[in-house]
Amino acid sequence: MKIATTCSGLLGRAVLFALGIALLLGVGELPGQAQTFKVLHTFTGGDDGAYPQAPLTMDGAGNIYGAAYSHGASGLGTVFRLQPKDTSWIFTPLYSFPQVIDGAYPVGVALGPDGSIYGATYFGGEQSDGCGVVFNVKPPPTRPATPLTPWTETVLHVFEGNDGCDPESGVSFDHAGNLYGTTPNYGPYNAGVVFQMTRSGSSWNFQLIHAFSGNDGTYPLGPVVFDSAGNLYGNAAFGGPGDTGTIYLLAPSGENWVFTRLTDFPQSGDGYRVYGGVTVDQSDNVYGGTVGGGSGGGGTVFMISRGNWNFNVLDSLTGNNGGPIAAPTIDAAGNLYSTSSQDGAYGYGNVFKLTPSNGSWIYTDLHDFTGGADGSGPSALVFGADGNLYGFAENGGSSPGCDYGCGTIFEITP
Repeated sequence: MKIATTCSGLLGRAVLFALGIALLLGVGELPGQAQTFKVLHTFTGGDDGAYPQAPLTMDGAGNIYGAAYSHGASGLGTVFRLQPKDTSWIFTPLYSFPQVIDGAYPVGVALGPDGSIYGATYFGGEQSDGCGVVFNVKPPPTRPATPLTPWTETVLHVFEGNDGCDPESGVSFDHAGNLYGTTPNYGPYNAGVVFQMTRSGSSWNFQLIHAFSGNDGTYPLGPVVFDSAGNLYGNAAFGGPGDTGTIYLLAPSGENWVFTRLTDFPQSGDGYRVYGGVTVDQSDNVYGGTVGGGSGGGGTVFMISRGNWNFNVLDSLTGNNGGPIAAPTIDAAGNLYSTSSQDGAYGYGNVFKLTPSNGSWIYTDLHDFTGGADGSGPSALVFGADGNLYGFAENGGSSPGCDYGCGTIFEITP
C-alpha cells in the first residue's frame, strides 16, 4: 500500500521540507526593495486547508483559484477561491475532498474552457489505496443559497498504475479543449507518463501519449505547456544520459506524438533537476529553472532557443540547491519572473526578476522570504489583469496549525 504523507510529501517539493523550524518573524519592508509585498491569505490548517500547490489560476474577473494539498474539512485537501473586494480579498473553500475514493491531496488546478475547475490529486481513487484521479469541480446546478454552498466534484479518470500514478502537478488545456497532464510514477516502464484526455459527450477518453523509459527521462513533473503550433513541452526531473533530467518536446503527428529530447543538462554549470515545468514565449523559445547546480550552487534559469534548440544559462543563482521549483513567468516586455525555494537572504526562498539587456540578463531581487508571517518555499507566479504578481508559499505564515506553517498566498506590485 502506498503511504500518503500529512504534508505535501512530493519529491518535486522535497526541498521545501528541508527547512528548519520557521522563524516567527513579522514582515516589514526590507532594505532595497521598493515594490509592495502583501499577504492575501494565511492558511490555518482548518477548513481552508494547508500547503497550497502549483499552479494558481485566475479568471477574467480577477478571482484566484488554487488547491491546498492537505487539511480541510476531511483532512484530504481543498480547492479554494480568493475574490477581490474593494481593498481586501475574500477566501472561500469551494470543495473539500471528503473521502479517498474521490481523490485526495490535490496538486494544482486549471480553469477549463467551460469556466469550471479541473485538476489532479496525488492519491486516492480507491477506498484503501490509489494512484490519484483527474477531477472537475463546479458550482451546484442551481443557484446556491449562500456563497459558501460547496461546489460538486466529478471524477474524470482514476489512475490504476499502468496508465500512470501519483500526479504531482495540475493539468493543462490546448486550444481545442483537450486536457493534458503528467504522472511521475508507473506507466509501462515505471518511469512516468504524459497523458491526454478528450471530451466525448459527457465523458472523457484517456490515452497515453508518451511513456518514459529512462534515457528520455524519468519522473516527469510540472504541467505541460504548448507553443503556437500545438507542440507540447515539459520536463523530467531525473533520467537522461546523466540522470540529471531532461526537457522534452512532443509534436502531434496524425494520431500519434513524436518525442524529442531537447536537452539533458550535460554540464554541471547548466544546473540539474527541473521540477516545475517550462514556459514558452511568443517566439516559441523555452524557459525553465533548475533546483540545483550552476556556478553559484543555487540552481539556474535557462532558455532553449527555438529552431536550433541551443541551450543557454541566463542566470546562476547563489545558494545550496534551493533554486526554482516552478517555471518562470514572462511579461509583455520579455522580463522573466521566478522564485527560488531556499535561496534568498534568509534561506527561505525569494521572488526575483530577470531583465534582458544587450544580450545579458539583469537580476533584481523582489522579495526575500523570512520563514515567518510572509511564508517560506515560494513556487509558481501568475500575473493578474492589474499587472501585479500573485503566488504562494507552501510553508510558513503566522498560523500555528502546521509544524512549519501552513502556507500563504501573496501579491507583489512590481
